[in-house]
Amino acid sequence: MNMQELIKPLIQKNNTKIVLIVLDGVGGLPNASGKTELESANIPNLNALARGSACGLHVPIAYGITPGSGPGHLGVFGYDPIENQIGRGILEVLGLGLEVKRTDVAVRCNYATIKGGIIIDRRAGRIPTEQNKILTDRLQKEMRRIDEAELIFAPGMEHRFAVLMKFPKPLEPDTAMITDTDLQKEGVTPIYPAPLSKNAEKVSKIVEKVINKSQELLKNEEKANYILMRGFSIMPHLTPFQEAFGLNALAIAAYPMYRGFARLVEMDTPSLKKDVKEKIEFLKQKYNDYDFFFLHVKKIDSYGEDGNFEGKVARIEEFDKLLPEILKLKPDVLIITGDHSTPSLMRSHSWHPVPVLLKSPYVLGGLCNGFSERECIKGELGIFPTINLIPLALANAGRLKKFGA
Repeated sequence: MNMQELIKPLIQKNNTKIVLIVLDGVGGLPNASGKTELESANIPNLNALARGSACGLHVPIAYGITPGSGPGHLGVFGYDPIENQIGRGILEVLGLGLEVKRTDVAVRCNYATIKGGIIIDRRAGRIPTEQNKILTDRLQKEMRRIDEAELIFAPGMEHRFAVLMKFPKPLEPDTAMITDTDLQKEGVTPIYPAPLSKNAEKVSKIVEKVINKSQELLKNEEKANYILMRGFSIMPHLTPFQEAFGLNALAIAAYPMYRGFARLVEMDTPSLKKDVKEKIEFLKQKYNDYDFFFLHVKKIDSYGEDGNFEGKVARIEEFDKLLPEILKLKPDVLIITGDHSTPSLMRSHSWHPVPVLLKSPYVLGGLCNGFSERECIKGELGIFPTINLIPLALANAGRLKKFGA
């Protein structure tokens, strides 16, 4: 019996509100100062909130396993990321508003910079979104179909875009088993996709043609002169969030991948800009219309991946200044956490447990002096699997009946 099967018969309705804020990649490691980004940040509001909250650290996948953003959010939303493995391509495509069928293969892409046959920047300097749209339109115009596949190119934000390959017949589950062409590091030569199953061979050949044609079309670009592809995937099936947890949910996220996951579990996912202030205003506007609110803050993770310790600190501080606007809503349960850790020291996601605070009337509190990795470990939640976060939210919202007689 998995977690959803356990709690489903226990769910009961009431009028409580649950707000889940994901500060993407918030966990970190100490720099030369001996402090992590959270410890270095001036965050009086988060620290005060943590002192009266249940705090802890959660483990997204398992000890020592570094999660991608997709698995990280799966766990935060109460879905076992090991049982429900989803390719990032599907999340990206859904987040960009495309309709996906069982006959489609989706892939997430980056514009990248290649020089002398070596990838020198896998994000093409985070080109402006406007330039991304121009380049993606160019690729779409020149590659509407390759072999039996109809191609749809969808621009995302900055350097990101997605490709949806539409086939005439239903696909076998292993059709998208193809190696990523993005090794997620610079200073290496590009690689081509390799099929990991017989059914994936035709798709990998199409992908190779897409890469070659794209390089030809982009060869005169200063930064975005190559494309990297990862997360080949077909449409999975997940139990809708409302069916699984009895919550009418709204996703307040701007970046396509996170909106894509919300769509996958059938949360309402309106299109929004990435400004955090705008997201909070939207939360206020819609507060009476839903039970559950997922608010995503991205840039903390971006600065961590860039190795910019001070930039990540500044983004955490920026959120802290806005936190009082959320607190004015007085949600019955407020959770602030991340989907994974992204230490600036490592310039990447990591396996380190993620700080979390849960504020409700039914917690001990008083065990932590602030919101940081070293403080949260003192809290009443200890170190626990991420998949337990939603059951904890439901319990603190009075939405779970007693188990057994």
